[in-house]
Amino acid sequence: MNTRLFFTSLILAILTACQIVNPDGPARIAMRQAILQEHPGNYFIGRRMYKVDYKMWGWIRKPGQQWSTAQLVMLNEQKCLAPDRQRNKIGSDNNYEYRLEGYFSGQTVYEPASNGFYPEFVLLKATVLSTSPENIYRYQEELMPEYRLLTPPSG
Repeated sequence: MNTRLFFTSLILAILTACQIVNPDGPARIAMRQAILQEHPGNYFIGRRMYKVDYKMWGWIRKPGQQWSTAQLVMLNEQKCLAPDRQRNKIGSDNNYEYRLEGYFSGQTVYEPASNGFYPEFVLLKATVLSTSPENIYRYQEELMPEYRLLTPPSG
């Protein structure tokens, strides 16, 4: 009986610790509407995703497309440094949203910590759109740099 009570308590503690973002909440609906109203053009929207152990830059999507279509990318910074690297404060822009000018090179880059291959994005310019945008992940914990799981955006 004590074992059952222990495991029940443990499961409840785990479930309450994971804050699920409401996929249909007013903020999410507003975010989706704002995305649909973005002007088409030759630019991208990027969301910085800093993770302590990984070297990929973050998520990039085309204007007007939802975050669920975004690609996790490695940046080629030969023409322009990433904003946090320009300030010499790596990861200081975690979860910032940017308007990015650049292009996908067509190359794939290996990232050893995740043992994954990611498309290369050649950065030409980055302009901050927001320093505190709406969460695009399912769980609030995914925003933390120490969180190791790499899940695609749900927003």
